Amino acid sequence: MKTWKEAVDWLKIRGIEDIECITPDLAGVPRGKMMPTSKFTSNTSLALPSAIYRHTISGEYPDETAQFRYDSRDSDIKLVPDLSTLSIVPWETDPTAQVICDIVGSQGEQISYTPRNVLKRVVDLYRQKGWKPVVAPEIEFYLVAQNDDPDYPLRPPKGRSGRSIVGGQGYSIAGINEFDELIDDIYHFSEKQGLEIDTLIHEEGPAQLEINLRHGDPIELADQVFLFKRTIREAALKHGIYATFMAKPMQGQPGSAMHIHQSVIEIASGRNIFSNPDGSPSKEFFSFIGGMQHYVPKTLAMMAPYVNSYRRLTPDMSAPVNTAWGYDNRTTAFRIPVSDPVARRIENRLPSSDANPYLALAASLGCGYLGIVEDLQPTPPSEDTANEGEIDLPRGLLEAVSLLESATSLADVFTAEFIDIYAGVKRGEFETFMQVISPWEREFLLLNV
Repeated sequence: MKTWKEAVDWLKIRGIEDIECITPDLAGVPRGKMMPTSKFTSNTSLALPSAIYRHTISGEYPDETAQFRYDSRDSDIKLVPDLSTLSIVPWETDPTAQVICDIVGSQGEQISYTPRNVLKRVVDLYRQKGWKPVVAPEIEFYLVAQNDDPDYPLRPPKGRSGRSIVGGQGYSIAGINEFDELIDDIYHFSEKQGLEIDTLIHEEGPAQLEINLRHGDPIELADQVFLFKRTIREAALKHGIYATFMAKPMQGQPGSAMHIHQSVIEIASGRNIFSNPDGSPSKEFFSFIGGMQHYVPKTLAMMAPYVNSYRRLTPDMSAPVNTAWGYDNRTTAFRIPVSDPVARRIENRLPSSDANPYLALAASLGCGYLGIVEDLQPTPPSEDTANEGEIDLPRGLLEAVSLLESATSLADVFTAEFIDIYAGVKRGEFETFMQVISPWEREFLLLNV
């Protein structure tokens, strides 16, 4: 929808009774308000407290520091519906629609720290140069048996055969067929919302699936990932199992990634700036890679946002732990897929599926942007295995957060206000994690130290 009149007609034709006005918080969790359609279309002012962007994934509010501050009045921030995102909520029993909202201040002023606005800022930096970034995310996730006790490890669910699926099912059609009815619901729910799945495959882990989305505008694709996560969880619950986007849900199994394919189009001509007229890689192509190599370790907290995320980024697993790049080399962090010059792109293989899609895309595109404008040069491409030897990335959340704060160029891309708030929330989450005693500590420290 483009206008309120179109939206009113759309809602009336479908007999929509309720509207969910949602927006992603820092974790990518949908927050917002639900209301009758009549209230939504009557120019109602929708507001939320600003504090929702300062609480942790566990719902706690970190202590203030010199950089991390709360609004002293906890003022309202306003939800502004983006009518182009209006869609059906297909799993609800009553006719219900949803709309993704932007956030502005109580007087309509810009709010810098909300995830959708962070991504919009990065996209606008490209626009000011006459460019338009294009992305295609790939999202991995696990299906797991329902588990209401967090002290017990997760386990794979039973498929239609009545047996729990095992690992080693990469690209297995039989592995997908184990969950035919659930996958049919995912497709059905997606079609009702106007979400387009390119392909779906079974990954290496037991009941680990991957959905690939068609390439397009970063904000539209972030919206799609935001809605897809919700859709997949709802479809799984309908079948009595969980869908999880944890980066490392099961010990000894591969983690789940959100790979991001990226290219940049010149708005005036429509050409891919990664390719010269003769089809060879361009100067901007190499500078984008150089920016990824230099800045991605400093923005990793936006792509790997939790303590659990760094359990995926370990040696001898399927995830890269380097900043190398190479042609069709999956052991590198930045892979260049085989393609025609018009489709030349760079795949960032570091983000995990637990990341907020708006922030992961903003971070990845922001690093490439800085590479181009600062004319950074990459290392030579890796010809062989790049995932052996030293780890070139932060080894944990606190180190990653410190690197995010230390790079002054990033404040120009994401704003200092966002970095201060995001860093404060991440430190608060780490302190909450440190209050929990793990089974490893009880097993090896209880009687040995």
